[in-house]
Amino acid sequence: MARAFAEIAFTPTVRALQKQEGSNAAYDPFLEPGVEPRDRLGEAEATFIGLRDGFYQASVSETGWPYVQFRGGPRGFLKVLDERTVAYADFRGNRQYLSVGNLATDDRVSLILTDYPNRGRLKLWGRARVIQKANDPTLIGNLADPGYRALPERAVVITIEAFDWNCPSHIPRRFTLDELEPHLAPLRAEIERLTAENARLKGAGTPD
Repeated sequence: MARAFAEIAFTPTVRALQKQEGSNAAYDPFLEPGVEPRDRLGEAEATFIGLRDGFYQASVSETGWPYVQFRGGPRGFLKVLDERTVAYADFRGNRQYLSVGNLATDDRVSLILTDYPNRGRLKLWGRARVIQKANDPTLIGNLADPGYRALPERAVVITIEAFDWNCPSHIPRRFTLDELEPHLAPLRAEIERLTAENARLKGAGTPD
């Protein structure tokens, strides 16, 4: 945890609740002036982000309602441009434009990226800029994956304000088919071997 995260997340009301519940002593040190902000992504964060094929993004509407949307794509579609910037190509979906509309009036976003097999979770806070394809086709081209069959309409570029690694407690272990493949392949090979052996033994036992 770092000061940049604490300054954003620990509002006066949150601090009052921490004091009420007795957890404030554990978090007070993160608000000390000399504590490093840690608002720049390092190698660990960049590697983690590059391995994800989806994340949850929260924005807030002009009427104050929060909206959380799952953004998915090919692995690594959320790209680290530098230590303070991440970006992704926004693909055409159901054309409701809820997130894009929210960002037009409030540029603040929060992202949660989860590694379910290893129970890891990274939270990002930032300010987002929406860049239309017509205004910067080169950027869209750099963010889009030519092998992914989806139409990128715009780019979302996020300047990082803070990040935090979350506690792994209560994160369920889940695996995609790609993540299971290294474990399933040996089982398939063994099944094929046993099937062939079984067929051979049956053939050897057939009377003339």
